[in-house]
Amino acid sequence: MRRITLGVAVTLDGFIEGPNGEYDWCFTDQDYGITEFSKQVDALVMGRKTFDTMKGYEGPSPWSHAKTYVFSRTLKAAPGVEVLSGNVLESMNHLRQQPGKDIWLFGGADLAAQFSNHNLIDEYWLSVHPILLGTGKPLFKNLADRKKLKLVESKTYATGLVSLRYQPDLAGLQTW
Repeated sequence: MRRITLGVAVTLDGFIEGPNGEYDWCFTDQDYGITEFSKQVDALVMGRKTFDTMKGYEGPSPWSHAKTYVFSRTLKAAPGVEVLSGNVLESMNHLRQQPGKDIWLFGGADLAAQFSNHNLIDEYWLSVHPILLGTGKPLFKNLADRKKLKLVESKTYATGLVSLRYQPDLAGLQTW
């Protein structure tokens, strides 16, 4: 079965966007492992708001080889993407059963929470940027319950960015 990795850039205080939807705080001075990661995936999943934001991206795309799926209740069709409007759990269980490489959950926050609430995320890859925004869109909002994770990899860059990879630790889940 294909694995799903939530891979996102996040500020130290937990935001994925500034208060006006900006992400100009994201480091783009080097690769930060994205090219290697993109070799492991052939499907990119995101929400409609993230899709709208990424349409304006002009840099080289490490995910141009991947099929793009957009979850939306309002978008009916878009060139080069498959729009999913149904149940997240059913849609992703179906997609996971299809042949292919792993799946990159690219964003946004609402979709990440739905995936997490349905235990669909096999790995959380957070690129933590050394900046505090103080306000904006938080990555993890509306989680149904506590998630215990185990660190499987960490990498620190000279810029101060820290790449963290976690997997769900269902055996280690405790109630306090």
